[in-house]
Amino acid sequence: MASQGSEGLEEQLEEPEDTLRVSPAEEMPVEGPPALEEPEQEPLLLPWDRFSSWLHCICVVGFDLELGQAVEKTSICYLSFPDSNSGCLGDTQFCFRFRQAAGSKSSLGCFLDHFDRDAPVCLKVSGYYYGYVYFRQVRDKTLKRGYFQKSLVLISKLPYVTFFHSLLKLIAPEYFEKQEPFLEAACNDIDRWPTPCPGKILTLPIMGVVMKVTSDSLVSIVLPTVHEVDLFRCFHPVFFHIQMLWELVLLSEALVVMAPSPAESSDTVLALVSCISPLRYCSDFRPYFTIHDSEFKEYTTRTQAPPSVILGVTNPFFAKTLQHWPHIIRIGDMKQAGEMAKQMKVKKLKNLKTLDSKPGVYTAYKPFLNKDEDIIKQLQKGVQQKRPSAAQNAILRRYFLELTQSFIIPLERYVASLMPLQKSISPWKSPPQLRPFNQEEFMKTLEKAGPQLTSRLKGDWIGLYRQFLRSPNFDGWFRNRRKEMMQKLEALHLEALCEEDLQLRIQKHTEVETVDLVLKLKEKLTQAEKDQLPVKPGTLPKLQAHIESIILTLPEDLQGILHKPPSP
Repeated sequence: MASQGSEGLEEQLEEPEDTLRVSPAEEMPVEGPPALEEPEQEPLLLPWDRFSSWLHCICVVGFDLELGQAVEKTSICYLSFPDSNSGCLGDTQFCFRFRQAAGSKSSLGCFLDHFDRDAPVCLKVSGYYYGYVYFRQVRDKTLKRGYFQKSLVLISKLPYVTFFHSLLKLIAPEYFEKQEPFLEAACNDIDRWPTPCPGKILTLPIMGVVMKVTSDSLVSIVLPTVHEVDLFRCFHPVFFHIQMLWELVLLSEALVVMAPSPAESSDTVLALVSCISPLRYCSDFRPYFTIHDSEFKEYTTRTQAPPSVILGVTNPFFAKTLQHWPHIIRIGDMKQAGEMAKQMKVKKLKNLKTLDSKPGVYTAYKPFLNKDEDIIKQLQKGVQQKRPSAAQNAILRRYFLELTQSFIIPLERYVASLMPLQKSISPWKSPPQLRPFNQEEFMKTLEKAGPQLTSRLKGDWIGLYRQFLRSPNFDGWFRNRRKEMMQKLEALHLEALCEEDLQLRIQKHTEVETVDLVLKLKEKLTQAEKDQLPVKPGTLPKLQAHIESIILTLPEDLQGILHKPPSP
């Protein structure tokens, strides 16, 4: 295999000197039309800043009999190609995910914090990169192997699965025909895009086509979503077990998806992760995992319990290597989604011996909740009546959404009660602390304010909550909620300070105490701007005005010192 990419991935990409090389963004020429007009608040961008806010790099991975062994340690090369048993002729799209090297900086740079702050939980950036792959394999008698095999791979921190797959559909076929000049032109187009901004409509021209995430204007391509996969198509082979799969993902259980191709493997893993939305899945997940992955030994060892991770695999070798894992999902061919799956019983793990085993869920897990027969019948009826796949997907996504919301609302309600009363906030004291989360106290609230208020499902909800409170998903959710509430307390404290008559206050202060107050207020203002605290409009300018008025009461020499910007 031969590959190329940016220097930021040197631990993953070790490029031989004699391999074909496409220049990364920072090395490409910067000629081209002027950039698109941007919102006023966007900082002045350097060449390739816009490109880097969307992509870390672009890799081209080709199979070469002479060079193949030269890059054997390059895991991205192996992740970019289907396993040989997949038999993927033609064009195939899938994605993979890998850890960001410790200490390395993301190409998103200064855009990352701004993006992450405004993004919904399902789109927040984590310490991982995504690889979006467009793989082509066609017969070619002129080559020693008899096949042309090449992948175009987009590496990004952004979890925009649908968007990047759509982008690859536009540029990859043209690249295979026109080679490097086309790819450089596409990169120049991407460098004219506005930077990612959650909640805003973006118009993204690429090689004569316009992509837009909206449905209210005439454009070449409209994307209603940038990240969601078709849940109904992905879960069709294990249709009767969707509720149990929801529980397994909710509880961060170790799951393996065994599929016939990387496309089906990655789509199913992404569907599993998204089925608990709007709750964020906080454990690791790998849409396409191979024996060459750097975490292979860590995830397949038998000396300890399987980690909390969802793996998507296609290599038959994993049927033996991972047979000690507690939950295994065998996915068949998704192309037969027009017929309803027939298997109904959960299969025993000992029956899973090879990758040729029948599709189904192999586990000893006993669900906490009773099965919801209504959703099964509703979707079965849809298949019989040939209801459009998009409608089936919408029904299933709404079902998962309502189920997750019913589960999370009691937790939200209890955590909100941990906030101190607003009247306890004093401008001249530190903000009060949140009450600690008490598991038994929360359990008592479920009797009158539990999920039964919004869900018709019966079962052991208490047991499900107890298990969830021990999971990484709860830990991640509570950390995020605690951070939000602490910031709210800081914001309320800041607003209370702004309502005070500070001029009257400093009349009783010595000069040293007044300087100390100015320094503390300036520190709070800087921190509030950095953390983007949820304060009322006008609060920060008002605090700045207070600081200025206090400084003016001090001698001129101190005024000069306090007006100096802080040293970096």
